[in-house]
Amino acid sequence: MDSSKPQIGKAALWMTGAIASFSSMAIAGRELSITHDTFEIMFYRSLVGICVVALILSLTGKWHQVSTHRLGLHGIRNLMHFTGQNLWFYAVSVIPLAQVFALEFTQPIWVILLSPLLLKERLTPVRVLSALIGFAGILIVARPGAVPLGAGVLTAALSAVFFALTTISTKTLTRFASIGCIMFWLTVMQAILGLIAAGIDGQIALPTLATIPFLLLVGLAGLLAHYCITNALAIAPATVVVPFDFARLPTIAVVGMILYHEPLDHWTLLGAAVIFSGIFMNVQAENRNSLATDSHHNQQ
Repeated sequence: MDSSKPQIGKAALWMTGAIASFSSMAIAGRELSITHDTFEIMFYRSLVGICVVALILSLTGKWHQVSTHRLGLHGIRNLMHFTGQNLWFYAVSVIPLAQVFALEFTQPIWVILLSPLLLKERLTPVRVLSALIGFAGILIVARPGAVPLGAGVLTAALSAVFFALTTISTKTLTRFASIGCIMFWLTVMQAILGLIAAGIDGQIALPTLATIPFLLLVGLAGLLAHYCITNALAIAPATVVVPFDFARLPTIAVVGMILYHEPLDHWTLLGAAVIFSGIFMNVQAENRNSLATDSHHNQQ
């Protein structure tokens, strides 16, 4: 029992890094929106990502893992992620940061609902109840009818759907591609998509001395956030990691209040808590099923 405590402590440190990274990316995205559109942000972010991934592959000697096998699936995954990320960057520029993060937390709900269709996974009663609770939380955050449903709320909600599709396609890709291979095609393909989308109007705003630090921050923070979460999940149960991840919301709410004078909206916090309760209930159920399966195998 005691041996698990240091691991949980380390997981908490990794999740602190993830929270700091996600929050930094949201702030950088809002600052960049003054000068760059979302396609330009994605293009420059991906260029930073290419440099980082190429450096890591070179230092670890794993370039041989990068292959063109199932390149079409890589393309579909990266188109989904590119779309979701653009919607997210737009949302952080027009609505309170806490509201964006609250709606982003619905991603696991969409994974639950889409997995039976795309991965042939079973839709259990607990998963259905989790999804229903999650949607109740969405209604609390968005409050349709009470307040106008603006473009920011809709894009934030839609970004979660595309992030869920990204998660599902990533799960398929990990069966035959290494993380290095997935990350390489992620950055390269999204750089190409960003360049095409940004150049449609014939104008691409070049980085300035003021935007370069934020572009570097967006590129590095995105990679670092997922690296931190992966390490946390590797050493601690999801039932430990998920509550730490939820700490992103009050953190970004305070950041938004300090930096942008955004009010602490109790409806957003309440809705996010409801969304979290649905997700956490499902995580606990999955964890119990996993333990029961392991126990059964051990007995055999």
